[in-house]
Amino acid sequence: MDEVAAGAGRPLRVLRAAHHGVVSAWRERERELVRRGVDLTMVSATRWNEGGADIDLDPGDDDFVVGVGTLGTHPNGFLFDPRPLWRLLGEHWDLIDLHEEPCATQTAEVLALMRLRGVTAPVVMYAAQNIPKRYPIPIRWTERWALRRAANAYVCNVEAGRILQDKGLRAQPKLIGLGTDLDVFTPGAHDAPRTPLKVGYAGRLETYKGVDVLLRAIARTPDCTLEVAGDGPERDALTALADELGIAGRVDFRGHLGAQLPAFYRELDVLVVPSLPTKGWLEQFGRVVVEAMASGVPVISSASGALPEVVGDAGILVPPGDPDAIGRALTEVADPARWAALRAAGLEHCRQYSWAAIGERHRAFYDEVLAAEEPPQGDLPDPEVVVVAYGSPDPLRAALAPLAGFPITIVDNSSDPDTCALAEEFGAHYVDPGANLGFAAAVNIALRSLAERGRGAADVLLLNPDATIAADAVGALERELHADSRLACVAPRQTAPDSGTPDRVVWPFPSPLGAWLVALGLGRLDRRHGFVIGSILLLKGDALRDVGGFDERFFLYAEETDWQRRAVARGWRTGYVPAVVGTHVGAGTSSDSQVRSRLFHTSQLAYIHKHFGAAGEIVYRAATVAGAAVRSVLASGEARDDARWRLRFYLTAPRAGRGRAATGPAR
Repeated sequence: MDEVAAGAGRPLRVLRAAHHGVVSAWRERERELVRRGVDLTMVSATRWNEGGADIDLDPGDDDFVVGVGTLGTHPNGFLFDPRPLWRLLGEHWDLIDLHEEPCATQTAEVLALMRLRGVTAPVVMYAAQNIPKRYPIPIRWTERWALRRAANAYVCNVEAGRILQDKGLRAQPKLIGLGTDLDVFTPGAHDAPRTPLKVGYAGRLETYKGVDVLLRAIARTPDCTLEVAGDGPERDALTALADELGIAGRVDFRGHLGAQLPAFYRELDVLVVPSLPTKGWLEQFGRVVVEAMASGVPVISSASGALPEVVGDAGILVPPGDPDAIGRALTEVADPARWAALRAAGLEHCRQYSWAAIGERHRAFYDEVLAAEEPPQGDLPDPEVVVVAYGSPDPLRAALAPLAGFPITIVDNSSDPDTCALAEEFGAHYVDPGANLGFAAAVNIALRSLAERGRGAADVLLLNPDATIAADAVGALERELHADSRLACVAPRQTAPDSGTPDRVVWPFPSPLGAWLVALGLGRLDRRHGFVIGSILLLKGDALRDVGGFDERFFLYAEETDWQRRAVARGWRTGYVPAVVGTHVGAGTSSDSQVRSRLFHTSQLAYIHKHFGAAGEIVYRAATVAGAAVRSVLASGEARDDARWRLRFYLTAPRAGRGRAATGPAR
């Protein structure tokens, strides 16, 4: 094994899956990672089609590579043989690296095997797709699941990273280009452009590659010839076009060159990359740009897809599909001084894509991901306690007393002078919104106030006025929250202060299916961990910045459920800490149980409509009506009265999705 390179970080074990590992040259990234102290095992396809030819895996001296059989041939739509993966996942790994797109079938397969195996190591994945595609179900679902599970991703172009974040990746993706062997692609002997200028193209002969545009540019530019390396379905059409343009004698279609490609580059005076943007395809990187620059060849490229990122300031960019612009650029390159400047710039620019540089960035990426997964060291700063007050301040005094000394913000929806005086007594920041805006709006007012006071990054403890928690218990919640980088919020066990009767803290997210389980008397079987109740709820500052504030369409109830659902959709998790205990009186919204019920169920309908649409609301209503109808006949006493109230409510309540969920007093 090679000697460990300088700059290697801490030792770590990484399982990396990349089906393209059948190509020995493309395993250079893995070799660089091994040189940098990574105990790496690479899962590769045993056979894969690359460049139109089936290639069998030859590990050579790469003892880190493991060949695995595959089913399917599409790069994003095949399966690995699960048996060797299952065995490998039984070992300890510090990190799992999937060099596969999040939408890929094989990505979902590996993640499913990890779940079955109970593997909790952080996962990173790769993306190059720079078109925001909306995939059909179930691919859309598995892609979303993969991005929720991912600790981060690395991309070869900026747009791919933006798309991943738009689709739910929480972290900032790392830009890591594709590597090139600078010992293979080396400059040619000539040090000035020749006459006629020898122009080159390297790549597939497809319509979207724009070779027809290049041919038209050659026809309009005297004193140049064109060498075309590559093959594809458009070869005959392009040959005919060269005849039609009268330049057949100046164009040489040389076919697929394979190992002769480095020598081909050294023959050229300039390489042109005339790619065209299409609805379904954009250049995702442009490896030929780097290879040509490393060979001392100036580059002219269309400003399409990721090509401007790769070319940078070291080449000439032209509008896609513009032969006149290519012709002007060829004339510019023919000037010896300009040619020499572009050659020097390219030789310097391509150094960032050497395999050593790519390996260094990839190893640094691993270290960043693992550092982000580690809990913070030392004492954590106190969270900001946020209380939305309404009505008598007496319960609020009991809630604040154990937390004296904490930073506190009180948003008073009742504009009560006594609450203002109590805030002053506890040194709390007091906000009077001037009206009863509801719980969600009041929380958002507090969050904006925190940002204005320079505490926008703080964790936030949402505390009901009728709830209490000790200062040391808050500290314990903080430690649990930050022990897992993927936790968005945590809640403690909660009991009634007088009787010690426990509240149910963890609930499944409401859904039409869940409503039918309840209607059929099977609700107790739905024990999924969805959300935790909001009476005592510690929110991570990073999650608040990522997910955003509360949805103010919910006047009261379901706003914390909605926020947590949005957080889970962004890849976060919710947590319950039963070892930490708080108290909660409950029913503090109103002394009238029917008012509370109206507020609660109106918000439930708004939640269902928001996340499941009008059809989901209909299914949810039908389930609730069916269950209430049965219970209004079979139950007795208060249970029967409650069932009859729900039956009337769900039969007569207006359709949700029309403004705010409900109006009434805040918590």
